[in-house]
Amino acid sequence: MLLLLSEYLSRFSSGFNVFQYLTLRAALAVLTSLAISLLVGPYVIKRLNYHQIGQSVRNDGPESHLSKSGTPTMGGALILISLLLTTLLWSDLANVYVWIVFAVTLVFGAVGWVDDYRKVIEKDSRGLPARWKYFWQSVGGLGVAIVLYVLADDPAHTEFFLPFVKTALFDLGPWFIVLGYFVIVGSSNAVNLTDGLDGLAIMPTVLVGSALGLIAYLSGNVNFSNYLLIPYVPGAGELVVFCAAMAGAGLGFLWFNTYPAQIFMGDVGALALGAALGTVAIITRHELVFFIMGGIFVLETVSVILQVASYKMTGRRIFRMAPIHHHFELKGWPEPRVIVRFWIITVVLVLIGLSTLKLR
Repeated sequence: MLLLLSEYLSRFSSGFNVFQYLTLRAALAVLTSLAISLLVGPYVIKRLNYHQIGQSVRNDGPESHLSKSGTPTMGGALILISLLLTTLLWSDLANVYVWIVFAVTLVFGAVGWVDDYRKVIEKDSRGLPARWKYFWQSVGGLGVAIVLYVLADDPAHTEFFLPFVKTALFDLGPWFIVLGYFVIVGSSNAVNLTDGLDGLAIMPTVLVGSALGLIAYLSGNVNFSNYLLIPYVPGAGELVVFCAAMAGAGLGFLWFNTYPAQIFMGDVGALALGAALGTVAIITRHELVFFIMGGIFVLETVSVILQVASYKMTGRRIFRMAPIHHHFELKGWPEPRVIVRFWIITVVLVLIGLSTLKLR
């Protein structure tokens, strides 16, 4: 909206043309979403406390978590408010990719909100039944993948790329839809599984989202994309504003979510943010780089899969508790140590992922 306003005002003063620059709007998006989160956060926490919308804690988990019972949850709504409002303010609303990522965030956020609502308000420990949660996630993920496949007007937009390789391996064709579906739904659930400690999920989300924003900016610029030998996706550069807004909203949320947390994200935030990250990766054709940078999300997911498979087949558990961050807690690591070390690992993985842009 503000971009349209600046275009109108530029008729009277050329100084307003500065808002046409993506880099400036991205920087303003970070500041805007951060400011919204910091200003609205105390009110949201107060209202959640007033309505006793608190987190339930498992009795079989680490004893240190028992004190967290009753901490306000569904705080992901704060992230989504900041993120989506900032996106509307600073993005080019004529860009189709902005609306696709916007819609994905809303749909998956709605699924998470229903799940949280049933757990916290209706006191149904199951929340949204798994089959229905997966069904609506599948509808959202499959729908977006189909739309992106239909919109693809260049072979590069549906080709499969490997890190450190100069050219695409092959054109996925309709299999692009299958890949898109699994990346979006998988990343949504992966971030949700990671959201188990104070600030554990949101900081990797900020780091990976920021890196994907940079990749989107480079992919949307014909000169940079040709120089780096990455797919050129016209219009993808506008997603840097969305990713910047995600970073600002995430940092604002971390202000209240850092140890000891005043508020938890809940499924409403984790499912939405994970799906948004996956969608940006699909649009920019950097799914495997996203897999590398989001290694913590992958590790958490794999630990759950291995734990369940091992227990069902052998009756034994591989980890003391899954997801794996609880395993380290039960080994005696203090919660802040687990969190910060996982953050450090994410920084390293993000740098490795970004290095693939040049090492081709």
